[in-house]
Amino acid sequence: MNIREQTELIENETLCEFACKSADVASARRVRFEEKCDLRTAFQRDRDRVIHSKAFRCLKHKTQVFLAPVGDTFRTRLTHTLEVSQIARTISRALKLNEDLTEAIALAHDLGHTPFGHAGEYALNEVCPYGFKHYLQSVRIVDYIENCGEGLNLTYEVKNGIACHGSDKFAQTAEGNVVRLSDKIAYINHDIDDAVFAKALDENDLPGFAISILGSTKSRRISTMVESVVNHGAENIAMDDLTKKAHDELRSFLFENVYSSAKAKQEDEKAMHIVKMLYKYYDAHPQKLPCEYLAIMKRFDKERAVCDFISGLSDQYAIDLFTELYIPKSWGRFR
Repeated sequence: MNIREQTELIENETLCEFACKSADVASARRVRFEEKCDLRTAFQRDRDRVIHSKAFRCLKHKTQVFLAPVGDTFRTRLTHTLEVSQIARTISRALKLNEDLTEAIALAHDLGHTPFGHAGEYALNEVCPYGFKHYLQSVRIVDYIENCGEGLNLTYEVKNGIACHGSDKFAQTAEGNVVRLSDKIAYINHDIDDAVFAKALDENDLPGFAISILGSTKSRRISTMVESVVNHGAENIAMDDLTKKAHDELRSFLFENVYSSAKAKQEDEKAMHIVKMLYKYYDAHPQKLPCEYLAIMKRFDKERAVCDFISGLSDQYAIDLFTELYIPKSWGRFR
């Protein structure tokens, strides 16, 4: 047996009945047929393709919550992704689910996020005739944008997990639902961290019931939620009722006091204006799009190509592009 076959055998012998096993994934689960790799399982290949993608690298320069924060310790979309992956892998290992599938979904789940976090997403949703959801854009990236338009040819199981992580639909695999829940566990806890550091929140103001159940530190809260999911079992990925109630209270508190606070949102209108103006410019001048997006325009249409281009920009790239297109240059720059 080659290395892949040995790994598949180990999966069949050790993973639980609810796990998605690599050996059961036929090549037909990819859009384009591929011969199997001698070294890596199907999901290991998917994970590697995500890590080496352009969109993954771009996440390091995209906002998580606070736009253009001063300081190196604030989360970015990339560090959020890595934290989600760590939590999801811990849960999957404890439940004897497929860690490789879990990791591939987790690393790809936010590839479609816009510059300026959810502010950019809201702006594109308003101006793009198709609407805009970052989780669906993540699937577009791996299907139609990466690899010069050929996509990454990921398995159906990974793409289904990506598409369901931010929607009301549950994934068709237990691993996909682990990522869906791990995303919430991660952002609730690291956003508290960032908000306290930014002085947008006093940790003493966190709701008493939630803290009494989940814990008074980030580490304890994450552990409590993870243990709850693991103890609930692999057949139905969820927290127990008491932990979920505390989680929901803490999440509601953050939406009211952090995500919608004046400090967190003070630059949102400017960010949305930049995104909308960039969309307006390239919608009127599609010939100015980079060549890879001109190819997307021929394959789909102008509006889709413009949306794909703008959603892929990093925060600073979007600001620089807006400055170049709309801000007059001083006379001294022309001498």
